[in-house]
Amino acid sequence: MNLTTGEHRRKEARPPGFHRQRRDQFGVLRMIRFGLLGPLEIQTDQGAFTPRGVKVRTVLALLAARRGQVVSLGTFAEELWGSRLPRRPETTVRTHIYHLRTMLERDCPVPVGQGTLATGSSGYLLRATEEQVDAEVFAATAERGRTALVAGDTRRAAVLLRQALALWRGPALSDVAAGPALSGHLRYLTDLRLRTLELRIDADMALGEHRELVPELRGLLAAHPLHEYFHRRLIETLWASGRRSEALAAYRSLRALLAEELGIDPSPEVQRLHAELLALRPVA
Repeated sequence: MNLTTGEHRRKEARPPGFHRQRRDQFGVLRMIRFGLLGPLEIQTDQGAFTPRGVKVRTVLALLAARRGQVVSLGTFAEELWGSRLPRRPETTVRTHIYHLRTMLERDCPVPVGQGTLATGSSGYLLRATEEQVDAEVFAATAERGRTALVAGDTRRAAVLLRQALALWRGPALSDVAAGPALSGHLRYLTDLRLRTLELRIDADMALGEHRELVPELRGLLAAHPLHEYFHRRLIETLWASGRRSEALAAYRSLRALLAEELGIDPSPEVQRLHAELLALRPVA
């Protein structure tokens, strides 16, 4: 199974530990990493590589999403074909596993130990550490950022939350045909990315970066027009930047949008913010 070389090596700053190179308890060389936060990638210090073959990519993505857990043959079959199973689904799954294992052990520029893709009692598992799967590094780093923000360490929170978001290269698994299991995982990652972005905006606002946030929030609203959090933060940043008339216009725009699209009013929190704007009281 051949590999295609990514256009360029990833240069974003990674959270601590993402580039460590040592063997784990299985004898697996840990310089190889599995990238789910964008097109599926096998990332090494020699560049990023993508497995060829739609089914093989789905198999690898499912194994990486459930790192350290046995994925049953039945789960693979449902993910790959849904209700339209081939005549011998288990045999076909094993064929895709064989091609993936060959790629990892022979064709990958940084050969992977034989224990990486292991056979379990009822299926297969990917033996890798948390720091080898970018989605898990993202979730762990985002949680550290959230904890720092709750503790009042705003500047550290902003750094950690930015590190977490920098791991994204685009929509998660954008080149993988996702079945039911991966679709659920993608929804989780997308929701967590959005929440992490909200927390990073909270941290930036607490640091007084209101003017810098205005264009970003306008861009986010173009992508998420019904996301009231972004509307509220835009109103607040405009107000804090001395642009009260624009803040009032942003509220009117939100109210009209919600009435037209959903037939509802802004939330009580946003209505209170509007009342404070009208009363000329400063942002808390």
